[in-house]
Amino acid sequence: MRTITLDGSPDGVDVLVGALAAALDGGPAVLPRAGAAVTPAPAGPPPPGTAVVIATSGSTGEPRLVALPADALRASAAATAARLGGPARWLLALPAEHVAGVQVVVRALLGGAPPVVQDLRTGFRPDAFAAATDRLGPGARHTSLVPTQLLRVLDAGGAALDALRTYRAVLVGGAALEAGLHRRALDAGVAVVTTYGMSETAGGCVYDGVPLDGVTVDLEPDGRIVLGGPTLALGYLGGPPFGGRFRTGDLGRWTGGRLEVLGRADDVIVTGGEKVAPAAVERVLAAQPGIRAVCVVGVADEQWGQVVAAAVVAGPARPDDDRLRDAVRAALGRAAVPRRIVDVLEIPIRGIGKPDRAAVARLVTVTDGLEPPSG
Repeated sequence: MRTITLDGSPDGVDVLVGALAAALDGGPAVLPRAGAAVTPAPAGPPPPGTAVVIATSGSTGEPRLVALPADALRASAAATAARLGGPARWLLALPAEHVAGVQVVVRALLGGAPPVVQDLRTGFRPDAFAAATDRLGPGARHTSLVPTQLLRVLDAGGAALDALRTYRAVLVGGAALEAGLHRRALDAGVAVVTTYGMSETAGGCVYDGVPLDGVTVDLEPDGRIVLGGPTLALGYLGGPPFGGRFRTGDLGRWTGGRLEVLGRADDVIVTGGEKVAPAAVERVLAAQPGIRAVCVVGVADEQWGQVVAAAVVAGPARPDDDRLRDAVRAALGRAAVPRRIVDVLEIPIRGIGKPDRAAVARLVTVTDGLEPPSG
């Protein structure tokens, strides 16, 4: 197995591109990693047929190494091309050590040309995104972003937003895309396609709530999402094979024939014996005028077990806390009303863009002895 250390530079990605091309043709498996990242030591050799080994984000526990076969990567790339209207030039604006970044490279290679790479050594900058887009040349364009990047481009406007409008499809994943941001992007003329997936499924495998061709989505009685199909990983290094089905940690439901992801099962807040899904509260708060981003968590409370708390990034004309609470109460009931609402400059994130709920919980810790909101 070949380990490739990346620093966000195009030169580093060029090395990865060559290694991935060889791996897809039966060469040694590739393990991409960031220079400053702590990657778990392999718990054994990759299973036969492995092309890429990806470290999970560790957002729900210790990071693990996922073995992805070439067949899964190819199946994912082919299904993506079919869903998005055919081959296109790809811009890599994501860290290449994450599965979403790897898949941009794979889709580009299988489409006939390596990706154009945005230099991320100083972070994601909208002006650099615009410049990188110019290097794609004419023809159909695709790229993949996380919600934070999408927000920065929309805020920057100008050349960056003009560049984003030229893409036939802009995949947005890595974290939930809030309704307000989604609507803002669509209103700005951006061809957003929301994605749901993970390292274990070779990245996004459900687009705009609809599974890619061949992907299966089953819901257990408690709403737990189970995924299967040709894009599935072989398993974790050192662990048993997945056997064609992967039981995620996410809850979901079918709404109008589309999968709606309700959030992590482990994130469910139990307050006064009632269960509250943070994602449902986030959707209500994010839909309010003047709220740009939000993360909802449960914090310990002696009387109620947990209470609901929210960190919000406010824009102009932010509603007062009572109006925000009234909106949640009307939509979801009394138990879901946030006891504490804290304004922050940005939502702490980890990995490729997932909210760092542990960090948010520290920001919104509720003091003892406070009564829950009335009514």
